Amino acid sequence: MRYQFLPILLLGFFLVSGCKKYTEQDQSNFATPFERSKGVETATYQEVIDFYLSLAKEFPEINVQTIGETDSGHPLHLVTYNPDGNFNFQKIREEKAVLLINNGIHPGESDGIDATMLLFRDLAESSIAIPKNLVIATVPVYNIGGMLNRNTTTRVNQNGPAAYGFRGNAKNYDLNRDFVKMDTKNSKTFASIFHLTLPDVFIDNHVSNGANYQYTLTHLFTQHNKLGGAMGDYLINEIIPKLENRLKASDWDITPYVNVFNRPPENGFTQFMDHPRYSTGYTTLWNTFGVMLETHMLKPYDQRVKGTYAFMLEMMVVVDGNFKKIKQLRQQAFEKNLAMTSYPTHWVVDTTQTTTIKFKGYKADTLTSSITGFPRLKYDEEKPFEKMIPYRNWFNAVDVITVPSAYIVKRGWQNVMERLVANEIDFFELDKDTILEVEAYRIADFKTYKNPYEGHYPHYDTKVAASIKNVKFHKGDFIVPTQQHGLRYLLEVLEPEAVDSFFNWNFFDTVLQRKEGFSPYVFEDLASQILATNTKMRDSFERKKAIDTTFAQNWYAQLNWIFQHSKYYEEAHMQYPVYRILKGSATEQLLED
Repeated sequence: MRYQFLPILLLGFFLVSGCKKYTEQDQSNFATPFERSKGVETATYQEVIDFYLSLAKEFPEINVQTIGETDSGHPLHLVTYNPDGNFNFQKIREEKAVLLINNGIHPGESDGIDATMLLFRDLAESSIAIPKNLVIATVPVYNIGGMLNRNTTTRVNQNGPAAYGFRGNAKNYDLNRDFVKMDTKNSKTFASIFHLTLPDVFIDNHVSNGANYQYTLTHLFTQHNKLGGAMGDYLINEIIPKLENRLKASDWDITPYVNVFNRPPENGFTQFMDHPRYSTGYTTLWNTFGVMLETHMLKPYDQRVKGTYAFMLEMMVVVDGNFKKIKQLRQQAFEKNLAMTSYPTHWVVDTTQTTTIKFKGYKADTLTSSITGFPRLKYDEEKPFEKMIPYRNWFNAVDVITVPSAYIVKRGWQNVMERLVANEIDFFELDKDTILEVEAYRIADFKTYKNPYEGHYPHYDTKVAASIKNVKFHKGDFIVPTQQHGLRYLLEVLEPEAVDSFFNWNFFDTVLQRKEGFSPYVFEDLASQILATNTKMRDSFERKKAIDTTFAQNWYAQLNWIFQHSKYYEEAHMQYPVYRILKGSATEQLLED
């Protein structure tokens, strides 16, 4: 059973549907602001919501729900299209695949907002082919606070629309860095939507520019090695080629996301690694095929919106035609995860494998800046080229950890448990105080970024020292089994060395600060007694003085060393307060009994 640690945000449903089918004379009622402005305007937030509500009133195939809260004070909306008129996702998943589309995570990148309005209208009107095996759901605007902050200046290099929203949300968070740490109400509500829909495929619509090239469309699929196994193979060998070929046949060339900044891409580039802080990195933890579409900000706005529409349309066709295989692979992946004995916490580029792709770029020149006098990069759109370039999209797993049978989280860490609840993780409480043999981590080393990043000063290059020890746990401490669908999520957030672990996001920083100390004038005598009665410690102490001249010349460092190696040193300092129950251990058997 799932323990309800804190009240889960209830889903407030606002259902709008109708029975009157769309007729020819009503056509103008569903023209979008994008169309009425002839491709130069994006809809305002209220125009988006009013559009979907109006659409739902006319077409029973469209359903609109309000779910949860955002930092802006407005709820998120979930709009669903199902030609069967069934909007029970548990029933839907029994027969069909689910495609979830997220828009407006960065509201200045509004292409997906307008393109999805067009897509849902055309589906409702049956003016495009209706998928038989697929239900399409969308969060029409995810970053509502940012969309309400409408302006004309914050996307300084972008070619339209005339006005748009701002990247930061109502609390100035970048929501595409918040899926794991969940500092915002937006991300908590997104988790509710994600676990309600449990999509087979996820699209997050974006706009980007790190270089200039001929493409309007680039795709940033989740990294296939990280996705892993048969799913990863199917993604790179089936889904991506099929999608690329269909788009090319529709005169929409697409290339992998051009992962460069202020340098020409013609010498090749490396695939972007989508860690769990990002949308597709998060959805991958539940074996969802994820992709961020990145249109090119220098292309005209109407072209970008139409390209986004084409991408979603062709993805629908690919998923609809392969839904059984996609669902089968996902189910097999969940089953395989439950048998997993090891898991990597880091990925590095595989230098032995490289994909060669045909790339359509523009000649890049290095000129002297008339402003700074230093070299500057400039692309010449009058000189397009096509050439084969290396694309480094193969990665190797490193820093592999063993998968425990369960974790034990001390009951005081509510910020951790709230996030587990939001992600529908199963756990239970100890019913009495007890001493258990567990694997414990001490934080051996870490680095911390000097500049703030998304409300934090994150850690990195974290290292732990593991040991088996008997630990006293209390009634109410939480046992979190790993044998559940959220296994990969648990490993990513609870293993300190993982890139986006809760430790690295500062959730456990209080254990990094020592709370008790010693008074040198008093401890000096006690230190002498400690060394006199502990020859092993005394020998280590003398060796350190002999080989470390800095230590030998620092009297306080010497006393502190003795203090830290004595029984008087507090156990909580650098002790990671999440413990591991190993598979096959006596503790695992005890808890099973």
